[in-house]
Amino acid sequence: MSKVLAQLKARRKQLGLKQADMLLRAGISRQQYQQLESKGNPRLDTLELVAKGLNSELVLVPQDKLLAVQAVLEGLNKTSASSGPKVLADDPWQGMLGNDE
Repeated sequence: MSKVLAQLKARRKQLGLKQADMLLRAGISRQQYQQLESKGNPRLDTLELVAKGLNSELVLVPQDKLLAVQAVLEGLNKTSASSGPKVLADDPWQGMLGNDE
């Protein structure tokens, strides 16, 4: 569980959010979220709310596929960070207004 909680905390910080922001994002108080990050053991529905509030999804990855999934995600991060082609994460509005830039 500590890996999941570390990922939640990292994602929250990546989005520039404070624990208090989770009230509006996930519907749980700062105290509830703080306890989740520090002590863990959340209920599954709480974990799903937090993931949704962090614009994320919970996914079970078979252990034998974990390295492949991590490699794909790292490749996406490198493409996104470089001056290479844009990915949807760079511009979620890409193509929505009829411009394909």
